[in-house]
Amino acid sequence: MEEREKPESKIAFTVTGMTCATCARTVEKAVSKIDGVKFAAVNLATSTGFVVAERPVSLDEIKKAVESVGYGVSTETPEEVEARRYIQSKRDLTMAWVVTAPLAVLMLYHMFFNKIPGFEMMELIAGGFTIFYAGRRTIKGAWIALTHKHTNMDTLIFFGALASWFTTVLSLLGLPIASFGAIGAMIVAFHLTGRFIESHLRDRAAKEIKALLKLQAKEARVIVDGEEVLMPTEAVKEGFVVAVKPGEWIPVDGEIIEGTSSIDESMITGEPIPVRKTEGDEVVGGSMNLNAFLKIRVTRVGENTFLSQMIKLIQEAQGAKVPIQALADRITTWFVPTIILLASISAFIWYFNFERFQPFLERIQHIIPWVMSGGDPLSMAVFVFVATIVIACPCALGLATPMALVTGTGLAARKGLIIRNAEAIQTSREVRVVLMDKTGTITEGQSKVVFHNLNENEHHVVASIEAHSNHPLAKAIAKSMDDPVELSNLQVEEIAGEGVKASVDGDTYFIGKPENPELYEEILEEGKTVVEVRKNGEKMGYMVIEDPIREDSKEAVERLKRLGIRPVMVTGDNEKTARAVGTRVGIKEIFAGVKPSEKLDIVRRYQAEGVKVVMVGDGMNDAAALKGADVGIAIGSGTDLAIDSADIVITKGGISRIVDAVEISKLIFKVIKQNLFWAFFYNTVAIPAAMMGLLHPVIAEIAMAFSSITVVLNSSKISRKEGK
Repeated sequence: MEEREKPESKIAFTVTGMTCATCARTVEKAVSKIDGVKFAAVNLATSTGFVVAERPVSLDEIKKAVESVGYGVSTETPEEVEARRYIQSKRDLTMAWVVTAPLAVLMLYHMFFNKIPGFEMMELIAGGFTIFYAGRRTIKGAWIALTHKHTNMDTLIFFGALASWFTTVLSLLGLPIASFGAIGAMIVAFHLTGRFIESHLRDRAAKEIKALLKLQAKEARVIVDGEEVLMPTEAVKEGFVVAVKPGEWIPVDGEIIEGTSSIDESMITGEPIPVRKTEGDEVVGGSMNLNAFLKIRVTRVGENTFLSQMIKLIQEAQGAKVPIQALADRITTWFVPTIILLASISAFIWYFNFERFQPFLERIQHIIPWVMSGGDPLSMAVFVFVATIVIACPCALGLATPMALVTGTGLAARKGLIIRNAEAIQTSREVRVVLMDKTGTITEGQSKVVFHNLNENEHHVVASIEAHSNHPLAKAIAKSMDDPVELSNLQVEEIAGEGVKASVDGDTYFIGKPENPELYEEILEEGKTVVEVRKNGEKMGYMVIEDPIREDSKEAVERLKRLGIRPVMVTGDNEKTARAVGTRVGIKEIFAGVKPSEKLDIVRRYQAEGVKVVMVGDGMNDAAALKGADVGIAIGSGTDLAIDSADIVITKGGISRIVDAVEISKLIFKVIKQNLFWAFFYNTVAIPAAMMGLLHPVIAEIAMAFSSITVVLNSSKISRKEGK
């Protein structure tokens, strides 16, 4: 017998001070070293971290580990941190360009027209202001990295800008060296521009989380001693009774104890048609009460609410990683120190071989006008050093995977899919077999009366009798009548395996198994259940009950087949019912009467054929198979155990979301590969060009910023993907 796994502790947190992939990697390593931590992921795109531990890990422990490498942990939400950072970046950007724009114009005039007296002093003052004040956060980021014995993108910007500005200092001291102080200011200004645009685009990419957060009501109308008291939802506790008026958002998860109303759950479930809810029915916070006053007893609060769980799952998914990201992580770890070394070697070679290479520069200048052919060895060495440092900033590389994940998981959330395990994104695109449970997956999971031939009065009586039984079929019959009546002198007796016998005003009713099932053979062949109604021994009519097939099941099966994926039904139900449902939706491969342990065996049987397998289910009996499959997909209305065992959770819609999951995973992975290709290609081409003296530092900075923005824009096209 296998040992039960110890419950895992999960905690998400907001990281401050990160500016590039190396920062995120450094924080991740520090958090991973905390005792008991099994897995840690830090996402640059969302400024969030996520930890899975074998024991409860406190936020203080995480904060201590993060601060030990120079970064911070905030109790604010990522949205609040991003909003504050956005304002700061806008302010710094404005200050930088107010000074740098006129300085750049004067530099061009000074270079190509007339020399401006005292221009180098202008470079010293204006450049110093831009680099050391407007760019102070960049310097801070570089200093944090250096004092903790690692490097990041800020390190490269700082070295490049400082080296440029320092040439002005040397020139003013009388050394024969070209002054690049204005270029240092422009490097910082372009860097801040890229940061600002990047922040703006990231903010837009995370809008799905914000949309969910807006659904969380700020206040609730709590009934205390018969009076309504308005209080923050954070103060509401389980067991409280809240009042919700027509047109108001329902602030909590709970059970209706008074009133009947139509509830708009479209923001939660995606279903546009309002649902009628009455006493005893559950409601979800974030849905809207449309037309009647309700009293609701609170059943879940805070982090336990459905909406909070969905938000948490999305944030976890956006903070996770796909296996392909490991390649980018390994590269960025060594990238910055390698570039500093290459820039230094290039500067050294140019300094000692300037005269030998100068004829080449003079020839190439006719093609590339910004190439520096004149001057002296030291000026050229600084020129090459700065250009190589700036062009190589690995921002695009660091954003390639996280940005695609953020936008991809956002698209998935809009379609009713929560991707809990990012590895599923890489695996789903290779799936060839989908195993589906029947009840609650292909079907709705709730029995309903789909036909009856009783008159209205008889229907009322039968529904009212069945309201006194707890049998699932009896509940379906009771719900088939909106307003069951209270019957006088009612006596009900349940006959195990047969049905219900009742006495009403001297009449005897039997509701249960048919006397002659052969009369209903055609209906039974379709997998439906027939309940016969007899009054005083005479047949009054019958009711047909079934677990309705989800509207999208048949279409979803067809879409799976078109993608080359084999749909297979795996159910504990009987063979006849399973075959009937399979025929109606188009599934030929069917395993019926299957035990929970056998479901896992079936998963392994297909995996033994060398194919990737998806398992879809909603019950406890599916949990093992969900865990054992290459990708486990749980129906969100299912049990907590099934959801916890799944890689992907369907929060709205049916099995058509399986197709969406496969298509979205293919799209995300395609964009990740495109991002990584362009990031690598850009650096592969640009770095040698800079080392050869063919790139001006300003052009290098523009190209670096453009590459990062391109990655973000390429990722954002995922969110514009239209689907069914």
